[in-house]
Amino acid sequence: MTEPVNRPAIIALMAILLAAAVCAPPATADIYMYIDSQGVMHFTNTPTSTQYRVYIKEKPKRRVGRLQDMDRYDDIIAEAQRRHGVDAPLIKAMVRAESAFDPRAVSRKGALGLMQIMPKNLKRLKVRDPYNPWDNIMGGTRYLKQMLARFEGQLPLALAAYNAGPHAVEQYRGIPPFDETQTYVRKVMRFYATFKNEKRWLASK
Repeated sequence: MTEPVNRPAIIALMAILLAAAVCAPPATADIYMYIDSQGVMHFTNTPTSTQYRVYIKEKPKRRVGRLQDMDRYDDIIAEAQRRHGVDAPLIKAMVRAESAFDPRAVSRKGALGLMQIMPKNLKRLKVRDPYNPWDNIMGGTRYLKQMLARFEGQLPLALAAYNAGPHAVEQYRGIPPFDETQTYVRKVMRFYATFKNEKRWLASK
């Protein structure tokens, strides 16, 4: 049978909930309760005894991450398309796969920025600042265009070359049997199919 809740207990609970909402850090702020021997309900968001049990479980707030800003580089991407003739949704798909739109991204192998350009290629691709979105996207698109030309417009091979290097693609006469590269190609192709249907790119055709 449920214990009756008295008015002071309700007021106390409301006060705790309000304090949690106003003062709580980004982490969760669960509300705990226990009923003492007198039938009085006690609430807190900082339990000091094992007698307390979770009464209200706060759902973690959705993390506001880089992917919330997926459209922030669309103007640069559109300009890269105009300059280099590479489909804008494809460029965007690569940025998504390479860095998840984080301009400060650095891979374990040392690749830098939005399109993960290796330091040794920066000068050749005319990238002055790999962390500058404009420089990085233009350089990455320039390299992708080279790979598309090298592999006669065969997109999966060009993507594999972007990831694993053109010599690996030529050596294996196709997408190299590397899990990372095969996963990368599938990922970019999937994102490409999604971004192609965005209103912005449909309207520009």
